[in-house]
Amino acid sequence: MKKPSKPFDVICPPLPKFSDDRGEIQTLLEGIPFSSVLRITSCKGAIRANHYHKEDYHYCILESGRMEYYERPVGDTGAPTCVTIHPGQVFYTRSMVEHAMKFMEDSVFWCFSRNSRAQANYESDTVRVKLI
Repeated sequence: MKKPSKPFDVICPPLPKFSDDRGEIQTLLEGIPFSSVLRITSCKGAIRANHYHKEDYHYCILESGRMEYYERPVGDTGAPTCVTIHPGQVFYTRSMVEHAMKFMEDSVFWCFSRNSRAQANYESDTVRVKLI
């Protein structure tokens, strides 16, 4: 999986699919080390994140629903960039980038993180902000 090519592009380019008479195989992520994989459900109107990670990064895949994903560089006081994420899209969050998610529908997404999400590890790397 290639990271988005420009800073603050968040949606990753799709990888090739394999199809035959049995169905289809879609590679979503490849060659990236992870320490945790989370499946997260969110109700319509919920806001998640509103933080940044000092060192961690993560890739997320929206399984169902729809969300608005917001981000901006740490220390920037301008309006954050907003991207609407649709089912099947893979998106990337860099370290030192404030980010937040607002769910426009009941949604399910998967989060693939470099660092362990054990509570002590997560808290020592996470800085909470009020992005949205």
